[in-house]
Amino acid sequence: MKSNYLIVGLILLTFFVISFLTNIIGPLVPDIIASFGLSLTMAAFLPFAFFIAYGFLSIPSGYLVERYGEKVVMSAGFLLSFLGAFGFAWQATYASYLVSLFMIGSGMAMLQVAINPLLRVAGGEANFAFNSVLGQLFFGLASFLSPLVYSYLVTSANNTGEAPALANALIKLAPESMSWISLYWLFAIVSLLMVLVIGLARLPRVELKSDEKAGAWETHLQLLKEPMVIRYFFAIFAYVGTEQGIANWISSFLETYHGVDPQTTGASTVSSFWGLMTAGTVLGLVLLKFMDSRKVLIGFSAAAILCLAMSIVGSKSLALIGFPLTGFFASVMWSIIISLALNSVAQHHGTLSGILVTGIAGGAIVPLIVGSIGDMVGLKTAMHFLFLPLAYILSVGFWSKPLINNQTISIGKSDS
Repeated sequence: MKSNYLIVGLILLTFFVISFLTNIIGPLVPDIIASFGLSLTMAAFLPFAFFIAYGFLSIPSGYLVERYGEKVVMSAGFLLSFLGAFGFAWQATYASYLVSLFMIGSGMAMLQVAINPLLRVAGGEANFAFNSVLGQLFFGLASFLSPLVYSYLVTSANNTGEAPALANALIKLAPESMSWISLYWLFAIVSLLMVLVIGLARLPRVELKSDEKAGAWETHLQLLKEPMVIRYFFAIFAYVGTEQGIANWISSFLETYHGVDPQTTGASTVSSFWGLMTAGTVLGLVLLKFMDSRKVLIGFSAAAILCLAMSIVGSKSLALIGFPLTGFFASVMWSIIISLALNSVAQHHGTLSGILVTGIAGGAIVPLIVGSIGDMVGLKTAMHFLFLPLAYILSVGFWSKPLINNQTISIGKSDS
């Protein structure tokens, strides 16, 4: 039993590292643009390269897990991440960055597919729901911390005499004018350490349940013919696109329109966006015990739209408050959309999950659209595009008809 607790700890650490590597691009965008002389469209191809990997790798990763097991796939995922981070840190060019991000994204997609069934077995089915939420909290904590680590490293580059030895070593490895690249040396070290840790770990044997298996291609085609499945796919596409479309452009927007330093206040605002998203997840879990999930989704989506509007058209102080609040209200969208989708079909849940996770590719497309529009008419106008995916998410609360509703607690009523 003790070893199982250790494996649960390893999985939670994996959640943390996935998020630490995934949600850092946004705070870096102003530095990236300055370092490589990029347009907004060229900058937007960076999250595109990362998240499009989910579109290519999510479903095949399910087959790899079934054939080779979780340990091999997790090790391969972190090895890809190491090679991608090391390759860019060693040869920092725009082209190598695109390749690097695709490799890291591919590794993260493989890890996302492998760890959930492993968490069910290691922690026990009775604790799976609790451990899944705990995993999301670790995921959110890393998203909160990674912009702060970036800010710490780049500000330490100006005070190397006062910085700790590890920070000094990482900074010295980066080009003098691009201290932010020290973060990718850190990513390479962390990824390599995770390869070694997983190699030494004794992972339990996982027997996939029928609703966790990927299913045959015929099953995929059967589900893809269902309009409801397509609608939920686009809901996930819209959610991840909105999340990344906001997070990736917050720092650039604040620098361009409010003169905010992207390495300090800009990074901390992105950190607050992810931090409040984590806090909102906890509130959402409580609300789902008392309210229909569709009503929660409608309320939080409407609030997110209002906060985003306040951030885009309001003053500097409103933007610094509004962007993090948008993250707070976006917090419940992923889990509610996934649960509504899975509760809308009676079988083939594993296949449906693979299709839905492929929708993470929305994180590639939406920031690219915003960046392309921004080059033509300005970033402020371009960010109005984000209201479209948010409106689609809002609509899910009205048209979804799950076979099973979320269980709620009735207050003031007896069970008789």
